[in-house]
Amino acid sequence: QVQLVESGGGAVQAGGSLRLSCAASGRLFGIYAMAWFRQAPGKEREFVAAMTWRDGDTYYADSVKGRFTISRNNAKNTVYLQMNSLKPEDTAIYSCAATYYSGDYNRPGEYGYWGQGTQVTVSS
Repeated sequence: QVQLVESGGGAVQAGGSLRLSCAASGRLFGIYAMAWFRQAPGKEREFVAAMTWRDGDTYYADSVKGRFTISRNNAKNTVYLQMNSLKPEDTAIYSCAATYYSGDYNRPGEYGYWGQGTQVTVSS
């Protein structure tokens, strides 16, 4: 099993930046991908970004492309989400997720392990 712990959320004004961290522990060998999802009040969980663990291939939702960057530090077993040029519509609870299996990287159902989430609030 994998345990995931997010940190780095907070409140910022539009145009600001935040960096989220997701520290992974447990059985990390064999992880195929890790991803960030977000869920705003009254909305479904949506894909933000993903990275394959072995090759480092990255994928982004169109809504964040060019503003957000997913990266990792293998030595720290940590995945990051750098968020720049934040907009009020980015307000949500952000959660990281991990999967051992290849599949549709942008579907929440593909991920078996989730962190508790961290709140990001962007004011106009």
